[in-house]
Amino acid sequence: MKRNRHGRGKILTQQEIQLLFTSGLQTTLYRCLFATALFSAARINEVCTLLSEDVFDKSGRVRSHLTIRKSNTKRQLGTRTIPIIADLRAFLSAYYPEAGSLYLFPGRYDKSGHLNPDSAARVLRKACQSVGIDGVSTHSFRRTALTQMSNQNIPIRVIATYSGHRDLTQLNAYLEVRDEQVLGAAASLSLLSPVIGDVGNIR
Repeated sequence: MKRNRHGRGKILTQQEIQLLFTSGLQTTLYRCLFATALFSAARINEVCTLLSEDVFDKSGRVRSHLTIRKSNTKRQLGTRTIPIIADLRAFLSAYYPEAGSLYLFPGRYDKSGHLNPDSAARVLRKACQSVGIDGVSTHSFRRTALTQMSNQNIPIRVIATYSGHRDLTQLNAYLEVRDEQVLGAAASLSLLSPVIGDVGNIR
């Protein structure tokens, strides 16, 4: 868990996400920004550098997919497209009147540029403090999304396509294993057990 900006951002529960978005984040811009990070499992720099045309068509309608361009990805590994599900579509539609003409999330002072990821991180820290959630970083949204997919038994290669990972070892480092999952793994071994009544006869 993240402590004093060290370590990995925590995996958020559904209750924490609900609390953060309803009580912590105070503006449509930041709710949309972090919803985009969550539902696209994208890095914060990738979200901050989205162009409006990557999300909205010329008439202002939300596209079926958002585009994360190769030039904005870590190590510039490749452009990827992410389906825009209904939950994210609702955030984007509400945010559309505030979207920049070039960048989806324009800079606070320079509207021709994009929002600085460090500014987004500061807003998130303040929002989390206000609702009593510890250990969160902007990377928490990406880790939460990818872990949720893993928990739903989405194949690892599908998750990698979604996240843009080429190295499955790196992707595995994102995924959190819960105590109850370890318990479930142990419980699954009961299928291998001999019949209890026969245990005394085992030599």
